[in-house]
Amino acid sequence: MPDLSMRAAVRTDQPSRRLIAVGIIRRHGGRTTTVRATRDGVTGSITSGGAR
Repeated sequence: MPDLSMRAAVRTDQPSRRLIAVGIIRRHGGRTTTVRATRDGVTGSITSGGAR
């Protein structure tokens, strides 16, 4: 019977990862809305997209 008390090995060769930012970009009616959330807060902007 196998020894089930052994713990799985932990990989230490992978770099640590962290979330930098999350956001969304929407284009509607010739305007572009951008919203970005970071650890420090939320920022956003609305710009005109020009003619297509």
